[in-house]
Amino acid sequence: MKISLLDCTLRDGGYINDWNFGEEAIKKIVWKLAQTGIEMIEVGFIKGDTYNPDYSLFPDVESFRHVLGVKDKNILYVGMLDMSNPVPIERLIPNKDDSIDGIRVIFKKEKLDEAYKYCQRIKELGYAVFVNFVSTDAYSDKEFIESIEKFNTIQPDGLTIVDTFGMIKRRHFLRLVALADNNLNRDTMLCYHAHNNLQQAFGNAETLVEMNLRRNVCIDACIFGMGRGAGNLNLELFAEYMNDNYGTNYRVSPMLEIMDEYLVKFYNRKFWGYSLPLYLSATHGCHPNYAIYLAEKGTLAVKAFNELLGSISPEDKLIFNKTKAEKYYLEYFEDYIDDNNTISDLNNKFQGKKILLIAPGKSINNYYDVIKQKMQDKEIIVIMVNYYDKKFNPEYIFCSNMRKYVRIPSLVKDKVIVTSNISDTSNAEYVVNYASYLSHHEEIIDNAGLMVLRVLASIGVKDVVIAGMDGYEKHESGNYSEREIAEDYFLAAELKNELISEELKDINKYISLEFITPTLYTI
Repeated sequence: MKISLLDCTLRDGGYINDWNFGEEAIKKIVWKLAQTGIEMIEVGFIKGDTYNPDYSLFPDVESFRHVLGVKDKNILYVGMLDMSNPVPIERLIPNKDDSIDGIRVIFKKEKLDEAYKYCQRIKELGYAVFVNFVSTDAYSDKEFIESIEKFNTIQPDGLTIVDTFGMIKRRHFLRLVALADNNLNRDTMLCYHAHNNLQQAFGNAETLVEMNLRRNVCIDACIFGMGRGAGNLNLELFAEYMNDNYGTNYRVSPMLEIMDEYLVKFYNRKFWGYSLPLYLSATHGCHPNYAIYLAEKGTLAVKAFNELLGSISPEDKLIFNKTKAEKYYLEYFEDYIDDNNTISDLNNKFQGKKILLIAPGKSINNYYDVIKQKMQDKEIIVIMVNYYDKKFNPEYIFCSNMRKYVRIPSLVKDKVIVTSNISDTSNAEYVVNYASYLSHHEEIIDNAGLMVLRVLASIGVKDVVIAGMDGYEKHESGNYSEREIAEDYFLAAELKNELISEELKDINKYISLEFITPTLYTI
């Protein structure tokens, strides 16, 4: 197995400075990179219609000659072509020794067939061709294998696993590597392009190198980790790792000189690297530009930031759209409240107490005596969920549903803890932020039992006794103690029970849950 390093500072780093490195800087960076001993240099994007020497953007292959000078025969010089906005295929001319040697083609899943045609033509023109799968982790196993098999027919020089959102963790990365290694032509190099939102770049690259595959491997990196958001794998750090562990002789000094002479000024103007917003964007599988856009507003606490990113629909997460980002931002704040004071107040009242949670399942009628017996405990605080029954005389009522809130008698509304989606909360003593306590599963997103347990967890409650959370039966009449608040969950009952059980298991890790009435949930 041969391991190669590819520097993509002038291409991927260009997202920081709009590719405006300056003519002298571009030439010096290419020259100094050649002194480092790395095997490949990505000189810039094949993009646009006109050539400006100050930018690492090249409208055609011939334009690269202006910055390459005398090429090092031991280095493969490449450019990148983005299928989101490719130059006309007719603009690609046969390979000549005085320009780039290869072209890397990056494409989203929906552009795969179009990318295949470009790669086919690039190969015919005599270039080395590298196939880069945007958001490789978004492919199913079947899709990834079928795509690899399709490109195998043109025998690409390299195929790249691309962690576009910087969210591929080691176990998932190993799976992608295994799929690629087992289905890719043996002579095709397996490459890895990392982004660093979850700080996985170095560890994944290290893992790929240590797997000792029976094929050549290439690791993408940028000097200083230069790149949009949290940046990329640091070339200088990984080169040093290779020197220490694999007997390579990469020269790190020229990399540091590039950093000091040409890149620090961009870093000082526009920070890249690990940050909380970019961490959150990765955990939610969002395009990092959502995090950048929202962070620049300077109005979001981390809790709100996390919830807002979580509210973005799956189809919108993958492609950043400024208009949609603003729409989500405004929609979020329609119901948003800062409930820190409320949570603190409830924490003081509930500290050291057990909670008896009474939900409206039919079992509370049959197990009334059991519940009343539990209520004799002086350390117990009784909370009813989404309804009021005077025979239990609760200290508090938790309500997250407007239709059910209006049925609660006015005389007891000062006992109510309501969520901020309820329009009229003037009579409620406590209001908590609705979005903070929702499930990530659409089928149970606003399940009141789970919501109140999350509120109790945020308060710091450690022990909760539960009655009336019976689970969903297939017939509506079986779910509630009172017929008028029943709802029909015929088809979704089994799925709801399964999803709620999983969330209860998670909650049970930090709150001790005890059911005193029968339930279809398992913890």
